[in-house]
Amino acid sequence: MPHTHNHTEHHDVLIVGAGLSGIGAAYHLQTRCPGKTYAIVEARSQMGGTWDLFRYPGIRSDSDMYTLGYAFKPWTNAKAIADGPSILGYIRETAAENDIERHIRFEHRVVRADWSSADSRWTVEMEHDGVAKRMTCGFLFMAAGYYRYSAGYTPDFAGLEEFAGTVVHPQQWPTDLDYQGKNVVVIGSGATAVTLVPAMASEAAHVTMLQRSPTYVVSRPAQDSIANWLRARLPATTAYAITRWKNVLMQLFFFNWARSQPEKIKKGLIDRVQKVLGPDYDVATHFTPSYNPWDQRLCLVPDDDLFKAIRSGRASVVTDHIDKFTSTGIQLQSGKEIAADIVVTATGLVLELLGGMKVAVDGKEIDFSQTVSYKGMMYSGVPNLVSAFGYTNASWTLKCDLTCEYTCRLLSHMDKAGYTQATPRSPDPKMETRPWLDFTSGYVRRAMENFPRQGTRSPWCLHQNYARDLALIRFGSVEDDVLELRRA
Repeated sequence: MPHTHNHTEHHDVLIVGAGLSGIGAAYHLQTRCPGKTYAIVEARSQMGGTWDLFRYPGIRSDSDMYTLGYAFKPWTNAKAIADGPSILGYIRETAAENDIERHIRFEHRVVRADWSSADSRWTVEMEHDGVAKRMTCGFLFMAAGYYRYSAGYTPDFAGLEEFAGTVVHPQQWPTDLDYQGKNVVVIGSGATAVTLVPAMASEAAHVTMLQRSPTYVVSRPAQDSIANWLRARLPATTAYAITRWKNVLMQLFFFNWARSQPEKIKKGLIDRVQKVLGPDYDVATHFTPSYNPWDQRLCLVPDDDLFKAIRSGRASVVTDHIDKFTSTGIQLQSGKEIAADIVVTATGLVLELLGGMKVAVDGKEIDFSQTVSYKGMMYSGVPNLVSAFGYTNASWTLKCDLTCEYTCRLLSHMDKAGYTQATPRSPDPKMETRPWLDFTSGYVRRAMENFPRQGTRSPWCLHQNYARDLALIRFGSVEDDVLELRRA
């Protein structure tokens, strides 16, 4: 048992997580609610979240930085599809410019939060250097991301113990991994796999992307020529705002078009891949998914880098099922064997709500699978808690920026009216509910039974639509008939 420290630190707001969302939340809070005290607790030893955790070759954004960046801080790098170190630098620069780092308590892993209605207060338990600590706050802002940081997802592969080579998961990339001149197999077909393959192909003898089924892959320029043209002629903030809206509207248009005319979009995406890889390449097998566009997230490829690696012969795609590992590689169900010195299991993440934190309200444990999401950021029956969760069909930060804005509006409204508690109350029990996310991706299907539900009408549904959320969250009334506001 860790030793318990008796000193209890209190803040108006406690932010959990010092990644992209947490640093953004701190900026909004100190800008819009300057009278509020706050602290950030971060389980790791550095800020940056995902962008500090992932260190695999080629790590980059799969969204453009004009929408993944903060609304308040222009992205001025020429590359719109940015590498991980550049994004990490952007987060750290934001924290430094706004004197945020002094509010961060590093290596503080939150394990539990207990709400007391009598005190209008959260008591948050955490571990720091083997010591159990407590902090209290009036409001909890969860910016802990959406997946488990300790380990990614790796299926149980038959014969894995027989393999004589090296097996790595992208989430725990060894700093000393030497793949120069080696045969590498990357298992997976998602964003991580399509990033790793061209990045490793420049040094490896050969890289094989081994997938059970194809994913839609979309190529776009790494640089946004319109954004660069605007930035050369306009003030940085103006150019950034125009580019941000241009990209938001393009994302919305493309997503809605894909949902309304899936066959047309599907043909366009596949024809584009065929054109790049040539008429003789088997696009039907390797790049033609069985599902419609946006039933799963599309994979972004900057400047055709994946296709260039395939055309050069340094990379290839194999679509098959794994039978077992052998001492020298992977045996496939078709009978073929792929020789490998290194196998990278880009097999996905483990989704985790609220960083795995346990939550109780007035002594009663909360089962979040029995709650309904309110405005995509609060949960029925849980007071004074907001969780940042971005879009699946657009950039994460677009929704997180709105979530931060709403939190500040809510806090200001509560202060003005003398309220100390804000609790979304369960909707009509007869209201139909749906899974939190409607993606068919494996990592989503594996986790949804543990996640909150969503309703079929506002404010209980996740719109996955920035324009609709803008109207609801930025311009809509704070008070409504389901958010219970109370005084202590």
